[in-house]
Amino acid sequence: MSQPLQSQPRPSVPHSDIVVMKFGGTSVEDATAIKRTGGIVAGRLKKNLKPIVVVSAMSKVTDTLLAAAAAAGKNDRESALALSDTLRTRHLKTAGELVPGTANTPSEDRLQSLQLAIHHHFDALDDLLRGICAVGELTPRTEDNVVSFGERLSSIMVAAAFAELGMDSAHVDSRTVILTDDNYGKAHPQEDQIEQALQHHVLPLVLANKVPVMGGFIASCKGITTTLGRGGSDYTGALVGGGLHGGAIEIWTDVNGIMTTDPRICPDALRVKTISFEEAAELAYFGAKVLHPATILPAVQKNIPVFVLNSRNPDNGGTEITATSPHCTSPFKSIAAKKKLTIIDIVASRMLLAHGFLKQVFDVFDKYKCAIDMVSTSEVSISVTVDSREALPEICAELSKLADVKCEGNKALICLVGEDIRGQSGISGQVFSAISHVNLRMISQGASEINMSFMIDEQDVEEAIRSLHKKFFTNPDPTVFDVEARAMATKA
Repeated sequence: MSQPLQSQPRPSVPHSDIVVMKFGGTSVEDATAIKRTGGIVAGRLKKNLKPIVVVSAMSKVTDTLLAAAAAAGKNDRESALALSDTLRTRHLKTAGELVPGTANTPSEDRLQSLQLAIHHHFDALDDLLRGICAVGELTPRTEDNVVSFGERLSSIMVAAAFAELGMDSAHVDSRTVILTDDNYGKAHPQEDQIEQALQHHVLPLVLANKVPVMGGFIASCKGITTTLGRGGSDYTGALVGGGLHGGAIEIWTDVNGIMTTDPRICPDALRVKTISFEEAAELAYFGAKVLHPATILPAVQKNIPVFVLNSRNPDNGGTEITATSPHCTSPFKSIAAKKKLTIIDIVASRMLLAHGFLKQVFDVFDKYKCAIDMVSTSEVSISVTVDSREALPEICAELSKLADVKCEGNKALICLVGEDIRGQSGISGQVFSAISHVNLRMISQGASEINMSFMIDEQDVEEAIRSLHKKFFTNPDPTVFDVEARAMATKA
């Protein structure tokens, strides 16, 4: 991979006609989906916009690659190579459907080139898996290399498909422009370097009216492959949009946008037409699956609007996320839930108020890079909530040296997001009366103007969400919510 020129100047003015379009795994899951994606991109070209396309791996490919890496790490060479062969067959089949390869035409050359590239990548993947088996160890660095093949392959295929559809596409290896540190598995972007690299590798393509296609999620550190963590393709899209000072960032998925809650729990959930960056970030962090939390940051810094759209229903307006959103007469915008949490109670009757005790406690969580969702204190105890998949045994063992420790698993956090919640008189009473039949474990209100949250048992999540949604979204504000869709569904 070539390195960017360090002397390249930053763009002096925003490129308002650049639109970064990120397509998730379900939007490129097969030939039909990829062709549909091509049609959406062609539509942006007809509007005289300059699209840059960022794609995830084909649906379920990342999981299969992780399984292959894990099998290789256990010296199960046969299983690892069998999983790779399954993916090879799937990609070759999709390639044949995307590029028919009619004899004696440019299409035939494109198909042969695409097939050769796919075989080349899978040959390299197989060699890597054999190497893991031989060494008998799967390191985070090697796992990043294995899992990167999903986006590397999908971006090559999508670029070829766009060319077949008549677009002047150009494949860009994301590892030449998304530059990070060496925190393998969840690398941190180096935004100044990324901006320079984008100007050197991508901006000239855009100005030449080409459509750059690149893989999301993958990056590099000094030429070594890294990844941004699960969901990082959204982050890639935002980094590209921010680095080129684009006019918009579009996140294309398989739902109509951010909803008032999970439609699988409440079928009458509404699409949120507009929401603020701050509110969207809160929802993303506290369990809303549509958006990766970090996606918001580069967009906020450059004040670039983000649109969440549905590739299966491209005419839908989706959700627009901006620095500020219109005033909403409804008390809340959305309800999210975050499951698989554990409450840790730290009881120290003598030490709690002692100087430095809280620092000692939080230093333990910092040591294991464990994020805390909620904190509650009393005279003799501290209660914190953490993801149950963190290094809990090790954390609790160290905390036990400081105080008595108790853990309660199978908890969930319910988060209600809206504007100026603290300024709404009596809102807490309305919330808790709506779920008076549900046992509350911890409550947080006041730390944020836009978030009210509380902990309950996992088994009570759906009942609590249904009760809250019925209470607060019966008469929604039509300027913020898609009430027309609900009315049409009711008539049908």
